[in-house]
Amino acid sequence: MTKVDTSRPESAPPTPSHTVGPFYGYALPFPGGGDIAPLGHPDTITLRGYVYDGEGAPLPDALLELWGPGPDGTLPTTDGSIRRDPATGGHLGRNGVEFTGWGRVQTDANGHWYARTLRPGARGRSAPYISVCVFARGLLTHLFTRIHLPGDEAALAADPLLSGLERARRATLVAVAEGPGTYRFDIRLQGEGETVFLEFQ
Repeated sequence: MTKVDTSRPESAPPTPSHTVGPFYGYALPFPGGGDIAPLGHPDTITLRGYVYDGEGAPLPDALLELWGPGPDGTLPTTDGSIRRDPATGGHLGRNGVEFTGWGRVQTDANGHWYARTLRPGARGRSAPYISVCVFARGLLTHLFTRIHLPGDEAALAADPLLSGLERARRATLVAVAEGPGTYRFDIRLQGEGETVFLEFQ
């Protein structure tokens, strides 16, 4: 057996990589994570969909974070998504009144996710959208994408990002209406129909 000198970083050999997880089921999901809209708000919409891997199989252990402006286009500054009871340390969740614009949901055993929020308003030149951050098995770093909602086709056509994409690629960023106030948005991590992901620098 050859002895390796590891006293200096430059002389240490590379080591195998560690398992990347996922370990999202512990501490990250929280009760009511997808209930972003205030309780009983009349303008609540439901977003739902599946997260698929490169072979088209649904992922039962992906985690999504969603951020969106309010209906007037302003970014919420309200705290309170993961409040704790100061006396017991237990989870209180949202206060059910204020809109935080942020949520965290995990896919279920079938790879399905859903969240209830408010339809976002426009900000600047972009068509209204909800930002999404995707964590999933095999990803060394999380991915960013957007959910645009159908309804204002002129705004979608004028959006700087959407207008620069081919029609099929653009469709991966626009949810599909399934009924009054319900939209489906599937996320495909790679392969045919791969969702457009964004890079921020």
